[in-house]
Amino acid sequence: MICRQPMGKAIVVDAAGRSLSPTSEEKARRLIREGKATVAREQPMTIRLNYEVQMPPKPQPEPAPLPGEDRRVLLHICCAPCATYAARRLRELAFDVTGYWYNPNVHPFSEHERRRETLAQYAPTIDLPVIWEPGYEIVGFLRAIYGQEQFRVRCKICYQMRLARTALTAAREGFDAFTTTLLISPYQDQAAIRVTGEQVAARYGLDFYFENFRRGWADHAVMTRQQELYSQRYCGCVYSEWEARNRKATTR
Repeated sequence: MICRQPMGKAIVVDAAGRSLSPTSEEKARRLIREGKATVAREQPMTIRLNYEVQMPPKPQPEPAPLPGEDRRVLLHICCAPCATYAARRLRELAFDVTGYWYNPNVHPFSEHERRRETLAQYAPTIDLPVIWEPGYEIVGFLRAIYGQEQFRVRCKICYQMRLARTALTAAREGFDAFTTTLLISPYQDQAAIRVTGEQVAARYGLDFYFENFRRGWADHAVMTRQQELYSQRYCGCVYSEWEARNRKATTR
């Protein structure tokens, strides 16, 4: 390919073949006469210097600050398996992470306790402090969804309950932001979680950290197996258990 230069200009390369700024043809021929360069090509006029030119290093852009630098985040945890990737990812982003347990939707009580105990066993292995909401508020959950038990409809109410309590706790304990492990599940309504999270965050003057944790779904499965964590087969409420059983029955 022919490089077209302005009239009276010469292309210049150094001894290493690196392109330099063009110069006038008159100066180029003077350098040739002085033995400082040779003709590499007549058309277009190109000269090669007999020495290498030390190029100044290109300035490197400053690395962008990580979103979690000097910030504390309260991570709502629905279960230990979902916390595996989410906690690791938040720490990669430089957040100071604390877990938070509040899941009044989980039914029955034995299931609630099994999930809570699994998290209690797992959290110390990754040095994750956890704030534990006391009690078991299944009655409040059932009252909240009464007459609105349909899939997705009840889920939005459930998100509201859990994220509002998380935000309240985060504000009370001086956190900068909060988020939830629900964002890793492909079975949850991620858009609804984000809208709900941002709404309650604004109410308490906090940030809701949103990220598509589903990118870590495969990693979460590997870590769950490695840690031999109890992994449930339904989201949590009695309705999701029925739906999961029905799906399983119809696929046999």
